[in-house]
Amino acid sequence: MSDKFKAIVLNQSGDQFSREIKILDRSFFKSGNVLVKVEYSGLNYKDALILKNGGKLVKEYPHIPGIDFSGKVIESETTDFKVGDDVVLTGCRVGEIYPGGYSQIVKVKGELLVKKPKSISNKNAMILGTAGFTSLLCAFAVKAREELLLGEKVSNVLVTGATGGVGSIAVMVLSKLGYNVTAVTGKKDKLDYLKELGAKEIIDRKEFEGEPKILGKGLWDGVVDTVGGVILSNVISQTKPGGIVAACGNASNIKLNTTVMPFIIRGVKLWGIDSVMISKKRREFVWSKVTDLVDFKLLEKNTKTTNLEELLNIFPKILKGEIAGRVLVDLSK
Repeated sequence: MSDKFKAIVLNQSGDQFSREIKILDRSFFKSGNVLVKVEYSGLNYKDALILKNGGKLVKEYPHIPGIDFSGKVIESETTDFKVGDDVVLTGCRVGEIYPGGYSQIVKVKGELLVKKPKSISNKNAMILGTAGFTSLLCAFAVKAREELLLGEKVSNVLVTGATGGVGSIAVMVLSKLGYNVTAVTGKKDKLDYLKELGAKEIIDRKEFEGEPKILGKGLWDGVVDTVGGVILSNVISQTKPGGIVAACGNASNIKLNTTVMPFIIRGVKLWGIDSVMISKKRREFVWSKVTDLVDFKLLEKNTKTTNLEELLNIFPKILKGEIAGRVLVDLSK
């Protein structure tokens, strides 16, 4: 295999920020012990922030972004992986402080990689990607209510930002777990798709954008919130006693306007979802559950495939809320 490969490279000098596609060689990588030929990556909200201006996440330049990838091991200095292993990586600050997946070849620490389940392809691994991995963590957090309350079943679950990468997969997974899922969206052209994913009801996001009550009517056993801000404040006030709100996003706002009342009167639990610095054992567990909970044929209907060149043009759309579903980056193109 040639030492040369194509990658998106970010640079910053003073106030000048640049992003361009370059041809690199392996000397670019200063650390890592496993070399991977990347087949697919994805476009996530965090990726777009980094592509825009580093997102205050990148510490050193030049830098290769891309917070997830799947591919095949082509060199390994650790006994944990051998040449030919199919691997997947999400989180672990790859694409932030380590070189990421927007590159045809990447070198990383083996401890960050997980062997891809044999039941799915490398393509499907990135159709799921960081967004799907986060969705599964959220779903498991909601399901934990049944253990915390000694078997009281979860019934009615709300998902905000339901047409986004995280939200759409959360709707599917929670539905497959047997819950009545209500989806929140502002995209009226995606209602049929949400119902196909398993949503029983759909509510316009405007219903959650007003001034939140200290305690609203308790409606939800569990919530997956992907947007933050006033929407998160409202769903907390509407969560039933003992309910769990899994919070994983801040696309709307990082500020949270609430009181202690939902927590001390109803015992509501606000469960922050960290899909970045998560143990390898938990990552392997989540990936082991993918086949049972994800319908990839259905997800692919709302997945756009692009290449590095097109990615530089379309990434701003995700910051404006103009992308529904997943964007898959094919590194072979």
